Amino acid sequence: MMGRQPTPQQKLFYERIRLDQRIRSDHVLRQIATHIDFDFIYQEVRDSYGSNGNVSVPPPVILKMMLLLILYNVRSERELLATIPERLDWLWFLGFDLDSEIPNHSVLSKARTRWGAEAFKLFFERIVLQCVEAGLVDGRKLFMDSCLVQADASNNSVVNTQSLKAQLDKGYRKLQERLDEPEQPEAVNRTHVSTTDPDASTVRRGAGRSRLKYQVHRAVDERCEVITATEVSTGAVHEAHRMDSLLDGHARNTGVAAEVCVADSKYGTMDNYLSCHDRGVKSHFASLEHGQRGSGRQAGILPKESFRYEASTDSFICPAGRQLTPRRFNSQRQQWEYTATSKTCIHCSLRPQCTRSRSGRSLKRHRRQEALDQMLLQAQSLQGRADRKQRQHLMERSFARGTRYGIKRARWRRLWRVAIQEYLTATIQNVMVLVRHLKEPLRAAPMLLRRVEDSSRPVAQGTGKQLVVKAAGWLSHLWTAWPFPNRLVFGGSI
Repeated sequence: MMGRQPTPQQKLFYERIRLDQRIRSDHVLRQIATHIDFDFIYQEVRDSYGSNGNVSVPPPVILKMMLLLILYNVRSERELLATIPERLDWLWFLGFDLDSEIPNHSVLSKARTRWGAEAFKLFFERIVLQCVEAGLVDGRKLFMDSCLVQADASNNSVVNTQSLKAQLDKGYRKLQERLDEPEQPEAVNRTHVSTTDPDASTVRRGAGRSRLKYQVHRAVDERCEVITATEVSTGAVHEAHRMDSLLDGHARNTGVAAEVCVADSKYGTMDNYLSCHDRGVKSHFASLEHGQRGSGRQAGILPKESFRYEASTDSFICPAGRQLTPRRFNSQRQQWEYTATSKTCIHCSLRPQCTRSRSGRSLKRHRRQEALDQMLLQAQSLQGRADRKQRQHLMERSFARGTRYGIKRARWRRLWRVAIQEYLTATIQNVMVLVRHLKEPLRAAPMLLRRVEDSSRPVAQGTGKQLVVKAAGWLSHLWTAWPFPNRLVFGGSI
């Protein structure tokens, strides 16, 4: 017999109802509440509050609200506060009852302004440390990359700073003449700025339109893909300039100095190679200079490797047997320039393949070229190429996971607010890794075993020795992937 729902009648009182009983045991918020301590924020932000006046919303509640905002990718803070009374799981997570008074949405923006980005950075660092203590971070091999973030500003807000400055100088010329020491105009390194979000930069990738962007830089550990360091910069900052700060942040947050740094060719600058050499870090990223060879004006020109360096005479020998000697030293780039005489190049039969310059072919050699050559050999090794191939899907996966939390677009304006968003996003991604492995610590084992089986199938693609080495590499990764202090082995434990 078909049942019919009676007309609902509102109850005035509910008895024996506990929100804790309405939240399932495997709910993500229950897992977060079990493993994450939010009370640390009391100590961190106590200087931001006075000793008298109105009582504020407890800081842990504010931090949890910010976490919910990013975790569920809620469109706005108004919508978040309007949805909280409708969600039993959110009420339970925040420590509210069914009839609790919900704070105003302005509480969140005021807390961000009062706390600053430092409080959220400390939250991120605490979660990284917790992942280290749980055995989820190895710390020795570090992967780096960056992604662009759409700023919360329209292209219509972009103005030309040069024309704007000219108009201001014209209007205030009399005022400038009355100053004792008139301010000299500074060099402008970019011609356009947004009046809505001055920290955002106009960036264009490929053939698309220029858009206002920020840039997120991340360092990800290999073992469980925990984000160990993250930074936010304007879109105009080159990602190669953030390698040192990411390495320092990784060592500070994990207590382990990286031994291998894996990145794409955009990080392959001379400064980064020498920095890795001085740190004792293996540089598994391709050279930016080598990647640009054979394109533009260098198309069809003999590369630098076609010239032989003679250490005894400190000179280069060209393919035609001519000598290039040092002429001048660039103190800014720490490079010697080697050139041949113009008469030598004019009568050379290889000139069309060697140079298009009227003054002849020139080569540059760094003052620490031996160290650069050593790091380039590491980058070109088999392990270096394998790590770069692994980096492609590992870093793409890290940013793809952040997409569900709104990493592609900035929620707020100004650099420090976008940094807060990235700290919360990276924290949530690390929390999800922490919760998953604490709940199912052996979940990675079957997956890695399947990879070993798959890697041993295509016998025709390599020799038996190569397949054995490949399988041994996966077993070694399996050995380090399990987050137990005493790792299990087949047949027992050690």
